[in-house]
Formats: sequence, structure tokens, C-alpha cells
Amino acid sequence: MQRPFGVTIVALLFCCAGVYLWSIGATLLISPGTVSILAGRDFMYGLELAGPYMTLLVGTAWGLVGWGLFRLHNWARWLAMLAMVLGVAGLVPKISLAQLGVAIFWYGLEIALRVAVGWYLAQAPAVIDAFSTKS
Repeated sequence: MQRPFGVTIVALLFCCAGVYLWSIGATLLISPGTVSILAGRDFMYGLELAGPYMTLLVGTAWGLVGWGLFRLHNWARWLAMLAMVLGVAGLVPKISLAQLGVAIFWYGLEIALRVAVGWYLAQAPAVIDAFSTKS
């Protein structure tokens, strides 16, 4: 079965997040203080203060999910949906405290995109067929 185009895009985004976190973690290990430890906070869900090794570990997890989506592994689809749920949960307090204007629009857009990706991975017939035929 051919991998759906949307799954390829989501897998690429997960891999890009992994590479981003790995570059932050490696930079922090090689030259501490060059990059803020909070640079990866959008992808680490509260673990960013644990240090560069945790950044490398979380980056590895994002990369593994991206690789699993490329290979059409069902566990990767479920972990990607879980990451989307965690992302939405992390954005709820931000949008609740945001002032009217660009911030509320931006957080609302992020929530909508994460919900759309999660819904796509959970409900799209092409995605379900692609992951069910890969056993």
C-alpha cells in the first residue's frame, strides 16, 4: 500500500522536530549557554528544564515517531496522536491567558492544526487502510 501524502508530511514534521531538538541538545552539550534551554519548549511539554540530555532523548522520541510513520507502524500513529493531544492540552492555558489579538489567533491556529492532524491520523480512511495493511 502506498503511504498517504498527509502521513508523509506529518512524518517529515516529526523528523524535523527531532532534528531541531537534537541540534539544541548537541549545542548545549558542546557550548553551554549558547542557546537557551527553553528553545525546545514547544516540543518538550515541560521537560525542557531537565537539561541537554533530556532534550536529546525527547528529540530521539520525535525522530522515532517520524521514522515509524514513514514505515507505517501503527504504534507511531498512536504516539503521534498522543503528541497532538498533549500539544493541545499544553496550549489551553496559553490561549486562556492570551489577550485579544495576534496571540489568541496564533494559539487558536496551533490548536486547530494539531486537532486536524490528530483527527486525520485517527479517522481518515486512507490512513486507516494504509496502517491496517502494514502488519
